[in-house]
Amino acid sequence: MKYIVDLHTHSIVSGHAFTTLFENIKQAGLNGIKVLGTSEHGPNMPGGPHIFYFGNMKKNIPRELYGVTILRGCEANIIDYEGNIDLPEETQEKLDYIIASLHDVCITPGTIEENTRAVLKVMDNERIDILGHLGNPAFPINKEAVVKKAKEANVIIEINNGSLTGSREGSKENCIEIAKLCKKNGVKVILSTDAHISLKIGKFEKAQEIVERVNMPEELIINNKESKIFDYLKSKGKLIDI
Repeated sequence: MKYIVDLHTHSIVSGHAFTTLFENIKQAGLNGIKVLGTSEHGPNMPGGPHIFYFGNMKKNIPRELYGVTILRGCEANIIDYEGNIDLPEETQEKLDYIIASLHDVCITPGTIEENTRAVLKVMDNERIDILGHLGNPAFPINKEAVVKKAKEANVIIEINNGSLTGSREGSKENCIEIAKLCKKNGVKVILSTDAHISLKIGKFEKAQEIVERVNMPEELIINNKESKIFDYLKSKGKLIDI
């Protein structure tokens, strides 16, 4: 199966990545990506962009460049166990999509109960579209509870290729279990690279192994057709210009 949408990517704006947005867009096209989401870390990430960056994206980043459709997003940081994120509501409303993730430099890893509460509560925010790298063993969660809430809230669960290639050691078995639960409960999934350099954009090999291992139904995978991600976001009142 070919995956032509990559919504979890970073540029030098995130503070610890290595290529510019324009380099990412050009390489995405070369790597067969039709829809590229740029999702810089939220402002609470050390070295991350100022809040003004996200407010200016709509005015300045074109919808299409070099034959690639560009979606303007953010990997927001969950900053407490009540599921709050580091973007004010007025900024959230200006974005095409939001990934919500737990990072140990933005929130101290808690108990399974605390971590689970943070993820469950963030899904009460209707502007959250994707849950990032849930397989991270630094943040153990009640996987079944999270997957069931994702179904109820119509939130996509990410299978993060970066987690499976060394950035979060020990993620594989968690990701397999989460993928199985998504299949069982009919929850949408998205393969993402979490690329921090342009060369990795569109490289989903390890994440693809996970969905193939669990025989994930094609209809649950959101990034194998452009129309799937467009339709999903439009159903949430986003992407009105596509």
